[in-house]
Amino acid sequence: MIRPQDAPPLSLGTLFLIFARIGLTSFGGGLSAWLMREFVVQRRLMSQADFLSGLALSQALPGINVVNLSIWIGYRLQAGPGALVASLGMVLPPLLVAILMLIGLEQLTDSVLVPQVMAGIAAAALGLSLEMGVRSARSAATGAIPIALMMAVFIGIFVMEWNLIAVIVICAPLSVGYAWLQLEDAATKQP
Repeated sequence: MIRPQDAPPLSLGTLFLIFARIGLTSFGGGLSAWLMREFVVQRRLMSQADFLSGLALSQALPGINVVNLSIWIGYRLQAGPGALVASLGMVLPPLLVAILMLIGLEQLTDSVLVPQVMAGIAAAALGLSLEMGVRSARSAATGAIPIALMMAVFIGIFVMEWNLIAVIVICAPLSVGYAWLQLEDAATKQP
């Protein structure tokens, strides 16, 4: 469990409510940005580097990225019970609201307003994802090799339009190898 000494630990109930609030009030890729804002910026329960490590891990694992990230944050803050509570908070309340909204939207299928509202929601989620991407890139841009790897991923996905799996298969081992060399180098420099 990583927690600054001056920050009181969160109860499992509070952890559930935080994830439920974020899950109910955020859309799409913006969820990761809200989680970072909540746990790193506002509550200071983990460092940005720890959060970004969890984000990278959650994106590398199969499944829904934000649920993986919720499990990782919950585990870091309250071990196994925290992981369970965080994932339930992220999934159950939004699931119930989504079911109710779908029932309601079915009644409004002919409305001109529904597509406009959905476009606005998508734009907000895109803005939150962009903020998260810029923050992550700034944090990861620690030298020429990390910047080159970021550019390679960007070019592979957005310019060359390669499959995401192909980009991961190529770039992930390079990133992990570079990080491993950095850790080894730092370990040899310590007294």
